[in-house]
Amino acid sequence: MYKLVVQAPDIATPDLKHLAHLTQAHAIEAIALPDARHQAFRLLQADPASKADVAAFCEEAGYDFAFIPLGRKLTDFGLVVMDMDSTLITIECIDEIADMQGIKDQVAAITERSMRGELDFSQSLRERVALLAGLDESALERVYSERLQLTPGAERMLQKAHAAGLKSMLVSGGFTFFTARLQARLGLTYAHANTLEVESGKLTGRLIGDILDAQAKADWLMRVRTELGLQTDQVVAMGDGANDLKMLAQAGLGIAFHAKPIVRQQAQYALTHVGLDGWINWFA
Repeated sequence: MYKLVVQAPDIATPDLKHLAHLTQAHAIEAIALPDARHQAFRLLQADPASKADVAAFCEEAGYDFAFIPLGRKLTDFGLVVMDMDSTLITIECIDEIADMQGIKDQVAAITERSMRGELDFSQSLRERVALLAGLDESALERVYSERLQLTPGAERMLQKAHAAGLKSMLVSGGFTFFTARLQARLGLTYAHANTLEVESGKLTGRLIGDILDAQAKADWLMRVRTELGLQTDQVVAMGDGANDLKMLAQAGLGIAFHAKPIVRQQAQYALTHVGLDGWINWFA
């Protein structure tokens, strides 16, 4: 048996009744949330065979939805894995660094195409980093202190996950300058990313070591999953770009978070209208 969890900033009562009819649900219950950013409801004993109809209706209405087995608990999981840029945080760090160099539009256009899966990630990253050559290292601190913001729901999500015993991992095609600071700030168990080369206080336009690309993200998830003795269905992963797809495929809950179309099409689950803590409410 399943429950259908529906979330959005505002959900109309007639729409809930329609979804209950589509899924033959036996009851509708409100999920208590800590603030008024959005609403969440669970429809009990909902038939997952209605998923296509539910998806079409929710797409039109602007609702997030997920069919979750009844009885599944947050404590059933052991690891949550997150992308950084445009997932755990609201910005693309490399675009903001480029803004310090006066080339944000040029770099952001490459970033967007890469995240949509139109460009090879590793090649596009090297091209973007090369454009940063000569920039003072202090620009990284300015981006972190002045522009980096956590995605709404990030802190609640991590607090709930950690309290339930889950380990947390930030795995990013971005840069260790930011992941290390976020790891310390949020108490993340693991953090992995690419390292910018700096000489005499300036970016060289090169990276140190192998690029952490889509396959490397998936490899880190599988490695930590094995180290922790977890099964695939005990792992949650979230990301927004094409370079997250391999990672999402290795998780029991692979979530496209405010993601590019190619990611929403292939991921098992999606959160598009609510915050990063939306998946926590699936197990409330």
